[in-house]
Amino acid sequence: MGSGGVRGAPRPAPSPRVRAANDAAVRAGGDFVLYWMFAAHRVRFNFALDHAIARAAALGKALVVLELIRCRYRWASDRVHRFLLEGLDDNAKALGRAGVLHYPFVEESPGEGDGLVRALASRACLVVADDFPAFFFPDWIEGEARACPVLVEQVDGNGLLPMRVAASAYPTAHAFRRFLQKSLRPHLEEFPEADPLDGLDLPRPAALPDAIVRRWPPAPESRLRGDVSGLPLDHAVRPVSLRGGQAAASAAAARFVRERLARYAEDRNEPGREGTSGLSPYLHFGHLSVHEVLAAVALQEGWSPSDVSSRADGSRSGWWGMGASAEAFLDELVTWRELGFNFCAIRSDYDRYDSLPPWARDTLERHAGDPRPRLYSLGELEAGRTHDPLWNAAQRQLVAEGRIHNYVRMLWGKKILEWSASPVEALRAMVELNNRYALDGRDPNSYSGIFWVLGRYDRPWGPERPIFGTVRYMSSDSVARKVRVKDYVSRFAGEGGNPVG
Repeated sequence: MGSGGVRGAPRPAPSPRVRAANDAAVRAGGDFVLYWMFAAHRVRFNFALDHAIARAAALGKALVVLELIRCRYRWASDRVHRFLLEGLDDNAKALGRAGVLHYPFVEESPGEGDGLVRALASRACLVVADDFPAFFFPDWIEGEARACPVLVEQVDGNGLLPMRVAASAYPTAHAFRRFLQKSLRPHLEEFPEADPLDGLDLPRPAALPDAIVRRWPPAPESRLRGDVSGLPLDHAVRPVSLRGGQAAASAAAARFVRERLARYAEDRNEPGREGTSGLSPYLHFGHLSVHEVLAAVALQEGWSPSDVSSRADGSRSGWWGMGASAEAFLDELVTWRELGFNFCAIRSDYDRYDSLPPWARDTLERHAGDPRPRLYSLGELEAGRTHDPLWNAAQRQLVAEGRIHNYVRMLWGKKILEWSASPVEALRAMVELNNRYALDGRDPNSYSGIFWVLGRYDRPWGPERPIFGTVRYMSSDSVARKVRVKDYVSRFAGEGGNPVG
């Protein structure tokens, strides 16, 4: 695996990962290169940071890193905000040690940060920004880039495969896996720098103009440490015990690889065991790179890119040339995760019902008028007050911990479809509950899971059933027969939550 360049002087990001967000030019006489870090909140294994450093070195300029944290977005809560803010402290310390000016701005009221990117861009040579294809980020970068007087370059560091290498959205994991197996090998040799700040030798930045700092004062240290008091957020969605930030993310990845990877294939579907990686929140907030995870797995497995197979048949195992558990994990981390990024990068309607494949819409609509065995309101679902103790446990885990065990999460969605007045209502409920409570919500990967419930990436299944039609069906009884759920249900039992016998 490539390391991304000479120590202290990373190369620009590979060209398939870079695209211009506007038609402006580089202004060589600017004061600095601005890296607007809004999705990849980390200083390790970060193609955008590598690119910004390379640009600054080529121009002989200082580097300024802006982290602008908005509060005007849907589902903004104490939970999401604290996890995000905890990453700023790690970045501030690392960038400060490297002599890079870190500018954290945390909105105290909606819209308070408006104009900050443009104000900094007016003094910059160019702006390097992250590239994230979902939630409010595409509209945000488009609007800011249009107003910026200098070139804005977006850099994709989301996955092992650059998002826009694929020309179309793939309909199934098998089809996408075949494409990966044909296309991924050269990109495994193009890794971002593990530590681009080590030995960094750029001009020291001068202080930013007083007019900018007075209007947009940097966040106090308390905010950087995760203090969300007084912010206009949904305070009912409380923070969880899981800590955000790059340091916690790297430690979690190392711990998973060291302690649980070897049994991943056997344990990942067991709700009563901690067999999953638990890394999705860190990947979502950009505190952790998929490249860092692969590097840790490769070291554990004694693997190099030369070990991959020449086959490209879409098989779930055997292509990587690793052990069975490592291959199973990488299929989730790479195939399924990047399948979601592929869809969001190509389709702006990724979160709309009409984006479902025609066969799924047809069968769901034919059965939209079928009687439902029970109907639950959004409030009843949110409170985990249904007749189904396993479903209640899943929902209560989501509210309490910001996650649902991966296997039970599929059942969670299938039952919402069964208990909603229509598939459109079911989609609304899944999106609302997931994006409000899940730390890894609002992400291409989580939209993949929600829409899989309704048939995306799947195929018709017989026999045709009421409500589901030929969309894949799941029941709590079938899940309880396949995996051990008694301890899981007992752990999250509460009012109305009786353990499964």
